[in-house]
Amino acid sequence: MGLLHYVGQRLITYVLVLFIGISITFFLPRLMPNDPIDGYIAQIQSRAGQTLSPEAAAEIRATLSELYGLEGSLFTQYLNYMRRVVFGFDFGPSFSAFPRPVSELIALALPWTLGLLTTTTVISWLLGNLIGLLAGYYHNRRLATGLEVLGVLIYPIPYYILALTLILLLAYTWKIFPISTTIRPAPLSLAQLGSILYNSALPALTLVIAGFGWNILSMKALAVSTKEEPYVSFARLKGTSDGTRMFRYVFRNALLPQVTALALSLGTIFNGALLTEMLFSYPGLGLLMRTAVGNGDYNMLYGTITMTIVAVATAALVIDLIYPLFDPRIRYR
Repeated sequence: MGLLHYVGQRLITYVLVLFIGISITFFLPRLMPNDPIDGYIAQIQSRAGQTLSPEAAAEIRATLSELYGLEGSLFTQYLNYMRRVVFGFDFGPSFSAFPRPVSELIALALPWTLGLLTTTTVISWLLGNLIGLLAGYYHNRRLATGLEVLGVLIYPIPYYILALTLILLLAYTWKIFPISTTIRPAPLSLAQLGSILYNSALPALTLVIAGFGWNILSMKALAVSTKEEPYVSFARLKGTSDGTRMFRYVFRNALLPQVTALALSLGTIFNGALLTEMLFSYPGLGLLMRTAVGNGDYNMLYGTITMTIVAVATAALVIDLIYPLFDPRIRYR
């Protein structure tokens, strides 16, 4: 019963978070100053080279309002939106890429964003925590001081400054990597896989360097405090090796807050997608979101923001459910 009660509480919280987040997502784009239907009518007029009659414009407006679910009262639109999203994950067609549905565009862009940002987040977390562990456990040595200085130097650098610096050095000056991503659709093969890795290397390197500075500093602080715990001193008196004490006693106990940070980082990877994909022209959700904001594409904004909400809420749920596996002091009760 304790396990069922624990899981039930977390699932109820998870559903409430999704409901509130998706509801907010519905109202936020409607606060934007530009009307997507007016923009679409203006595009038609510019292509045709003439002004539409009021009757034709009104007919187009009525058709588009029905197509994009903008007819009726705000409450009616909200109910229809929740029904489509919750039960069918259907955001309707895209304004900027009509008549392609938003779900199709997200399905094409999502693997790129997940592949790049998930991989770099995990690598950054592993490297940062290992370096921070060494810096904390051997905090009285020069090497540890150097590792800590490395984290202090990297952590405060804004991401866009780091990214532009690496682009100038590795893509423009030394021409090791391409300035912008040029991945062309093709069947997956060794050549295509090599092209993907080559074009993704520079944004991946930037994300790894930008991410592991905080992990170094936080793990170093945790390792220093954990090293002074009585059970570590007792293990030293028993004659255990430095490696055993460092990994089995210090690292395992200092790891708990870092696991939480990793889960939350994985949940918020879409936040880093926008800037990364804009700087490197990387095909993913970030570019879709930028296009949606520029064109007032309500449906595309719904889809991309909803994906972020689901990712964050799911990450929080997963860490809540598995945390007792890492910390025996927590019980399912």
